[in-house]
Amino acid sequence: MMFDHSPTDVACSHSTAGIACSLANAGAMKADILVVDDTPENMRILCTLLNHQGHTVRKAINGEMALTAAKAAVPDLILLDIMMPNMSGYEVCQQLKADPLTASVPVIFLSALNETFDKVSAFKAGGADYISKPYNFEEVLARVNHHLALRLALKEIHQLNAELEQRVETRTRELEFANAKLLEVALYDPLTRLANRVLFMQKLEEALRATHKDSMRQLAVLFLDCDRFKVINDSLGHSVGDHLLLAITQRLQHCLPADATLARFGGDEFAILLPQIDQVEQAIAVTNSILRQIEPPFQIDTHEIFVSVSIGVVIGNGTYERAEHLMRDADTAMYRAKSTSKGRYCLFEIAMYAAALQRLELETALRRAIALEEFELYYQPIIDLQGGSISGFEALIRWRHPQKGSIPPSIFIPIAEETGLIVPIGNWVLEQACHQLCEWQQRFSHNLSMSVNVSARQFMHPGLIEQIDRLLATTSIAPSNLKLEITESAIMDNPHVAAITLQQLRDRQIQLSIDDFGTGYSSLSYLHSFPVNILKIDRSFIQNIDSQSNNLGLVPVIINIAKTMNMNVIAEGIETKIQLDQIKKLGCEFGQGYLFSKPLNASETIQLLSNKPRW
Repeated sequence: MMFDHSPTDVACSHSTAGIACSLANAGAMKADILVVDDTPENMRILCTLLNHQGHTVRKAINGEMALTAAKAAVPDLILLDIMMPNMSGYEVCQQLKADPLTASVPVIFLSALNETFDKVSAFKAGGADYISKPYNFEEVLARVNHHLALRLALKEIHQLNAELEQRVETRTRELEFANAKLLEVALYDPLTRLANRVLFMQKLEEALRATHKDSMRQLAVLFLDCDRFKVINDSLGHSVGDHLLLAITQRLQHCLPADATLARFGGDEFAILLPQIDQVEQAIAVTNSILRQIEPPFQIDTHEIFVSVSIGVVIGNGTYERAEHLMRDADTAMYRAKSTSKGRYCLFEIAMYAAALQRLELETALRRAIALEEFELYYQPIIDLQGGSISGFEALIRWRHPQKGSIPPSIFIPIAEETGLIVPIGNWVLEQACHQLCEWQQRFSHNLSMSVNVSARQFMHPGLIEQIDRLLATTSIAPSNLKLEITESAIMDNPHVAAITLQQLRDRQIQLSIDDFGTGYSSLSYLHSFPVNILKIDRSFIQNIDSQSNNLGLVPVIINIAKTMNMNVIAEGIETKIQLDQIKKLGCEFGQGYLFSKPLNASETIQLLSNKPRW
């Protein structure tokens, strides 16, 4: 259609300078604008107006050309005449809005038709704005700039949204990775990559719920502990220990069925869940397979290491309500296996639970006994077999329970060693024995000696030497009259630390005795390496001695070893005259046992010393 204008508009439209003047402060945004008009004069005026603002202007003289141009390169804004031949501006706008490619492009309608009618129709067709003819150039530019600004704002919003979505996606991936790592830390052992205690208990609870649903279903839990693993860590270092744990893990994995869960509970403890078994024999078969796999030596770096494991086995079914109870019973069975011998398994029985409760009660009572000083020392004389006189005593602890009476050391000492209570108990024994020796030396003879048993834990305790120095200073007893009895295991569990402690004691002229020699490691090499003064022959060797010289067993060998290495020998458990005679013939210097005297309390010991007995 023809361009409608007033005389002023025409004059201005033909003056480029006038257009530039009018647009000097318009501040138009630079954009790609498509102008659609079938009137050349109108087209020229709008193009000139927009070009002066720095916009790129493309032209279309009909609807078909406009649609083609818009799809070829999507413009930032379209100025669209309504009245055109063949296809009206309304139709063009509707098609533009129907196409996702051009739907977001703002369309400003241009027309000189009835304003009220055209605006309604234009907005229904999807137009963004409406400019009536004759044009006011400032209004045209203002509306163009306004919609370009909106367009740019929308683009920026879309860009910001896209960047935000990208950030959210990146952050989501980071959070997912972090959560995965946290989950890995929470559920898996960092060294072996096995399930840890938390994940194992979750799987055990699932398996236990399955047994509640099916009364015929059973599961099995195996609890493993490596025997004497601490010795490996202390002697070869934790790095070797870690590599050994990895090697043990590999061997365990070869023994297990596909549905089993293997977990490391920490340290040298492992747990295995067999979630479904038909009979107990299946769990026993897996257990025996593990014992066979672990038996061959491990080659770690340059070290050949032999390891054994103790295994507790518990069979679970619907009678168990809580997973913790299964682990408790498996742990109980494992400790029973460990206490019986190394490298074996034990199947849980209900009687073990009662024994474990009793053991816990005894531990509680033992802690109370330390605080209330319910202990008492007894003393068994050690006899000089050549002269027949008392050379000294061995201090032996007794526990007088207020309700249960006398509790044998064989019952409470293992509990004390396991819980670490043996250290304060041992310190008390050493203190009492030294003060008692001081009193008896002043009253009877300064040559009397006192033998005190020192546990492995107490022997390795850093405060032992300091305590002994204090006792020697306060009692003024001669250090050579104090004899510390230690077991072979106390030395061999940590040879390096043992060597240092033994030398410190030897420097103080304290006598060192190996208790129960021949029942432990029986390695002659450590006798050459460590400063030991006395060997005590275990009572189990003495009990077999009779009048026949061929029943002496290892006793002559032990005595010869001691003499060769300039050590004294004490034979424990002498109960008959025949045993005494045979021991004396072999050249054993000292002995103790019921033949001479049972262990006596302090007052009974004073009476014995007062009588000056001879044997």
